[in-house]
Amino acid sequence: MASMPVLAQTAKPKKPAVKKPATAATGKTTTTTRFRSTWGIFLPDTLPRPEIIKLLDSPLVVRDEKNNKYPVVSFQFTYERKEPYLNDTTGKPGFYSEFVGDDFKGDRLPAIWVERIKEMLERNEVFYFDNIIINYTGDKLYRAPKLRFDVR
Repeated sequence: MASMPVLAQTAKPKKPAVKKPATAATGKTTTTTRFRSTWGIFLPDTLPRPEIIKLLDSPLVVRDEKNNKYPVVSFQFTYERKEPYLNDTTGKPGFYSEFVGDDFKGDRLPAIWVERIKEMLERNEVFYFDNIIINYTGDKLYRAPKLRFDVR
């Protein structure tokens, strides 16, 4: 007597019905606040080098959909530098990326960072503003959308 394994498919469990909020009965709608981050007046973008240099002293600004402004408590900044090099194997020039960054309190880059970046800034480099924390109301802190700026 031989036995053979038998495989059977099981039925997928049904998803539970999703209840929608009772907006008609209560008159209240459930909305989430959407934030928009900018650096000075600019949304994430590719900007020319002279414009980026002007922006270096500018604060990060976070607004909601009603254009209310919220104070930035802290943010993480990363500067991606592109350094040229000559590939020893192929003899062709190439670029490698070097990342420099830190966590900052407040809404703008410190003066020492601004001055150093002004000296070093070149085309094809990238600025990242991540983990932007704002003071929403009272003691509530929220994370705002991150920003990326490419230098052309």
